Parts: sequence; structure tokens; C-alpha cells
Amino acid sequence: MDTPVRHGRPDVTTTEIVGGPEPLVVGLHETDDTWPRVYRQHEQRIREALGDGFDVAVEHIGSTAVPGLAAKPIVDLVVVVPDVADEAAYLDALLGAGYELRVREPGHRLVRTPERDVHVHVYQQGAPAVDAYLLLRDHLRTVAADRALYEQTKRDLLTRRWDDMNAYADAKTAVIEAIKERARARRRSEGA
Repeated sequence: MDTPVRHGRPDVTTTEIVGGPEPLVVGLHETDDTWPRVYRQHEQRIREALGDGFDVAVEHIGSTAVPGLAAKPIVDLVVVVPDVADEAAYLDALLGAGYELRVREPGHRLVRTPERDVHVHVYQQGAPAVDAYLLLRDHLRTVAADRALYEQTKRDLLTRRWDDMNAYADAKTAVIEAIKERARARRRSEGA
């Protein structure tokens, strides 16, 4: 297997989940007006940690970024860096700002708060995952039927016990992909 190369640096080739699988212990909460404020606080914390000279984009993603959508009370952010494999450029700064490394996998790093209430997904510029996150977020903000479908799917899944939070996330994949396909079709029809 070839090592993925990003901007001349080899990236990791396996997935490392620091601390191993964790059970899902939080349920859905009704939308919370504090989630955007929490996002802004962490956006500022991240920008200050990385410094003014570091080229970075930060966005609020996930269910807490969609007004009116019930969500696990975990605020997700995506941080876009020039080269995700160049961990020296950003990871130590994020760890120094109080985040903990949770996932290291090809093209993606995840750090989170010790309280586990904020997840920071790090990708590099041009990563398709970033566009997918933003596409889903923006679509759910504007299309009530898909927002309701997604919320009901999460509610149904949370009636089950999940020994691994990642398994819960994977169980939503089919619905998320169907919604994203409708979002892409809508984008095409609007000429965006």
C-alpha cells in the first residue's frame, strides 16, 4: 500500500483511535441557542492557538450548526489547514490550547475538549469531506423535510445501545448520503 502524500509529506495510512472505542453516553438535546456561542469561542481559541500567520479556515458543522435541529450536545468544528500531514504546524498548538487528540487517520485528525463537548475535525485544503460537511449543514438549515428526517433517524437510532460512538455515526450514513445527494441535486438545479 502506498503512503498518501500531501504537499510532499507522507500521511498516516491507518486509523488510530486514541483511547479505543467509547460508548455513546449522550442523547439528543433540543436545539440550544448557546451552541453558536460555543462555536465562536472555540473558533477564537483555535485561531489564537495557531496564530495570525497560519492560513486556516474554521466552520461550525454538524447538527449543532443547524438551528431547530435536536443534537447531541457536542459542538463540531472543521478546521482547514494547508497540509494535514504536517502535524507540527498545528497539532502541538491545538494540544497546547487544551484539546486532546482522539483520532489520527488518513486525511483527518480529530481533537476534542477533555469534557468531550467540542470536537475539532482537521482536514487540509481541498479535502472533499469539508465540502460534504458544509453541503449537509447548509441544506439542513434550509430544507425542513430533510432536517426532520435526519432528526427522526437520530432519535430512532438512539433507542438502541451503542458500545462505540463511531458505530452510531456509521449507522446514520445511508440517510446522510441520501440527504447529501438531494443537496447536490438542489445545488445543481440552482446553478451553484
